[in-house]
Parts: sequence; structure tokens; C-alpha cells
Amino acid sequence: MYNKRETKYPMPVQDPLVRNQNFKEVALGYDGETAKLEAQRCLNCKNRPCMGGCPVSVRIPEFILKIAEGDFDEAYRIISESSSLPAVCGRVCPQERQCEGACIRGIKGEPVAIGGLERFAADYHFAHANSVGRPLSNGHSVAVVGSGPAGLSCAGELAGMGYEVTVFEALHVAGGVLSYGIPEFRLPKEIVRREVENLKDLGVKIETDSVIGRLYSVEELKTELGFEAVFLGTGAGLPRFMGIKGENAKGVFSANEYLTRANLMMAYEEDSRTPIFRGRRTAVVGGGNVAMDAARTAKRLGAERVFIVYRRGMEELPARKEEVRHAVEEGIELKLLTNPVEVLTDAEKNAVGLKCVEMELGSPDADGRRRPVVKEGSEFTMDVDCIIMALGTSPNPLLRQTSEGLATSKNGGILTDENGMTSLDGVFAGGDAVTGSATVILAMGAGKKAARAIDRYISRSFS
Repeated sequence: MYNKRETKYPMPVQDPLVRNQNFKEVALGYDGETAKLEAQRCLNCKNRPCMGGCPVSVRIPEFILKIAEGDFDEAYRIISESSSLPAVCGRVCPQERQCEGACIRGIKGEPVAIGGLERFAADYHFAHANSVGRPLSNGHSVAVVGSGPAGLSCAGELAGMGYEVTVFEALHVAGGVLSYGIPEFRLPKEIVRREVENLKDLGVKIETDSVIGRLYSVEELKTELGFEAVFLGTGAGLPRFMGIKGENAKGVFSANEYLTRANLMMAYEEDSRTPIFRGRRTAVVGGGNVAMDAARTAKRLGAERVFIVYRRGMEELPARKEEVRHAVEEGIELKLLTNPVEVLTDAEKNAVGLKCVEMELGSPDADGRRRPVVKEGSEFTMDVDCIIMALGTSPNPLLRQTSEGLATSKNGGILTDENGMTSLDGVFAGGDAVTGSATVILAMGAGKKAARAIDRYISRSFS
């Protein structure tokens, strides 16, 4: 059954010059036969290095073996023992830095397409399977604040143990960053809705339009509503800006706002009631996945030219290689080793240009990356009328402002111990609310870890 092919079976995708005009999913997914052939490339290693690279410890060789054998339902069952959101993870996880990065097949060729196979198993399951059964209740209840990856993962893990879980979501739609942050062409919202419905089938209750810190305090969730523990998975939705002159001009946006309008409110649809600025020439400042998402969205909204402006070089770009490749194929232009210093405006305070300087890489900084240094006399101006700042985010301050005794770091992240417990008894936290902006799978891992700690906490309290 072993397939000696050294390269992955390519993932079918939309043509770049077609997809950059629509919001349909770029990657089309494997069919059953291709999935089996790709799965047969797995060596089924005894030491399983791919599992060591997975933050939620999916039993990767086992589910791949089942795909190779054609038992797609069993493959999904194995994945779902560890992951609450397999259809999401198969699409947006940085597999090249995690499971696939550790794959032995990658030494002399390309690693097994673990992400593509996980996506296939999840999509097959939802296309063919009935809803999952609801576990027997253990009589205990937990509140989860936030329905992003950390919150949903924590809720799913706890529900599987029999807990009555209620998720409180501030927005009108569940999913957190999966709904407002990641574009339709990379993660269709129907996939997110499907994963949320799967959790509801387990008994998880979702309360939308519920801003904890306003509707109830964290303490009131325990004292008034009777939850025995609380998990805070509120993410990091507060955008950062550069602090440069002209940054408050019309036509300058945070990637957070820009993507929320497009992704959550579907502002690109003709009948949408939510407006979105459609720039003629757009500059996106930043080099991560969010920057790529914003740039590719701007292109689909009709921009003639779209630039990624990043102060380091190609090797330092933090975005996934696949996302960079897709962006370049779609016509996004990379302005690397470039740093903005001023937004230029007209008399009505509209952005009309971006003054920049060229950079060069100097000595490594504290993180080991070479520090960008300004080239003297290199100032130039970019002709743009839309500027999107994709510089990262930090946790929303609402919870720390309304939760007396909740310890946070100087950057606003919630402080926890090794088990995810905060400074408040019975209150746990994880994901971007603790670490700052990170990946979906790391947030899921934090939610899963916290769920197990919550189970131990409640078990001790009632023993």
C-alpha cells in the first residue's frame, strides 16, 4: 500500500485570475481517490514526530492510515477525539511549521499533506454523517466567555466529559476570529457554522450578543448564574497602529475593522447594508496572515493595485508560505524592506499617499531576527488612497477593567498558572487573551488544556 511518490498530490485550486475576482474558497479539496493516494505516502513512523508538532496531539498516523484504507468515517472519529474543529484546522493551521514540518517524508521530498487529509476527513464526515450523540450529563456547569478557537475547543472538550457548557459570545454570530477575521475564500463561514452546530449537538449552549463585563461580570457568572468554573477565551481583538503622522486620515483602517466588515458583515455582497471602503490603490502594512488576508480582500473588492508593505525581507515574512504564494499569484505586490513614516493627506483629510523609507537588515534582535535599519536618504512616496494596518492585536481591556483582582501583564494579557488558572479562583483563561495574537491551533490547544484543568478543579471541589 505504501506510495513512494516524493511530492504531495497537489491540492486543486481556483485559477488565480478567476479567484481574485470572487470570494469563493480558493482550495477545492481532495477527492476520495487522491486522498487515499496521498495518505499512502505516510510511513506510519513508530516515533510519530508529526504528533509532537501538533498542539492538540491528533493521532496523525492513525487517521491517515484509515484514509489510506478508505475508512473515512473512522479517520474522522480519530481526529475528533483530539480536535473540536477539524474542518477549520485542516484549512487554516500552519502545518508547515507544525505537523508537516516534523514529517519524515519532508527530509528527502515533501511531507505528507496532513492538513489536506484532515480537511478531507472532516468534509467527508459532514457530507455523509448524522449528528453526533449527546454525552450523559455529569450535573456540573461551566461558562465559556468567547466563541473563538480557544472557547470552542474548551467547550467541546468539556461537553464530551458531560459538562453543561454555556458559551457567551459578544457578537451576533459565533466563531470569534474564525467568523470576523478569516476571509470566506480561505475559510467559508458555512464551515464555521457547521463546526458550531456540531458542538451544539454535544449539548453546548451558545448565547450571542452577550458582552461579559457589561451583561454580567465574571464574578456574577459564578455567584448569580451558578457556574462552577469560568473559562475566558476572549481573544485579542484590539488593533494596533504605528503612531505615525496622518494615521487618523480617512482611508486608513485597522485590518481588524476592514476584515470584520468584509467577513462578518459580508460587505462585499451587493445587497449588504454594511459599507466598506474600496480603494483604487491599497497598501497593507504588515507581513502576517492577517496582512495577506486584507490584501487579498482588497484585490477582490476591486483595487487596481495592492501592496504588502513590510519592513523585513521575504525570509522573515511571518505569513504562511501558502498564503504568500496565493497572494502573489493573485497579483498582490510585495514591497519588502520598506517602512511607512507618514500618511499623506489632502485638504479634506483623505489619504492620498504613504511616505516610506527603505530598510536593510542589521544585527539580530532579542528574538533572533535581524533588526531592520533605515537606509539613509531612501525616503519615497507610494501613490495609495487606502491604507490597512495589519500590525497585530492585543486583548480587549474590558474584562480586566470589570473583574476586580484579575491579574494581567503589561501588554494586557491575562496571567495564568501552568494549568490556565487565573488569579481568580475557578476562573481559567487561554488563547490570544493570554498570549496575544497567535494561531488558531495554539488557541485550541490552550482551550483543551484548560478544559482538563477545569475538570480536575471541579472534581476536587466536589470530592
